[in-house]
Amino acid sequence: MTTPLQTAAEMGGRRALALALMALIFTLFVPTMGLALSVFGLIVGVRDLRTLKKGGQPTGMATGAVVISTLAFLLGGVTTAVQVYLGTELTAYTECLKGAGTVTAQTECSTELKTALESKLGMPWPANMPLPG
Repeated sequence: MTTPLQTAAEMGGRRALALALMALIFTLFVPTMGLALSVFGLIVGVRDLRTLKKGGQPTGMATGAVVISTLAFLLGGVTTAVQVYLGTELTAYTECLKGAGTVTAQTECSTELKTALESKLGMPWPANMPLPG
């Protein structure tokens, strides 16, 4: 019969590392999904790290998984917070672009987005920071 200590020692933190890498990839495309996967990656990574330390096994992959999961969690959290906070403005911009058939109309959509962001953030948009469009 296989014990949890043997299973973790055999895996060597590979499943935690796989979860962490998936979380990082998902964070770039679907931030909320990446956020959820990073929590699972962190849990599995910490559990594998403890088990591997008890068994005297190398902990490199499990440590990497914890670091990558933490980064994915932070990136996913920031991205999700920005999307929630600026959701109305971003939705309006997307809807504006759907009806914009010319370059001039797309430029107007970008200008409206810039104005909405300046209003929401309470500060002028930096001149060297580009907007979409």
